Amino acid sequence: MKTVTVRVPSEIRRTLQQLAGASNRNMQSVLAQAVEEYRRRWVLDRTNQAYAELRSRSDLWAEEEEERRAWEATLSDDLKGER
Repeated sequence: MKTVTVRVPSEIRRTLQQLAGASNRNMQSVLAQAVEEYRRRWVLDRTNQAYAELRSRSDLWAEEEEERRAWEATLSDDLKGER
């Protein structure tokens, strides 16, 4: 895997070292997991924000609910086993 150098404050490096030692992993994998967890949380936060904005607009929220009802109807289309 190709790597690059990223500058972080000494305190962050010490924290990475401590976490790596405590989890018996290397600093790169601890950092990679932290970044991935941050990315996932960021995506969820943005999604929640978008839904909150959508829900605040009653006209758009009504369209969303109507679309959901249309998709829910497909659950009972009795196509089990058919291909």
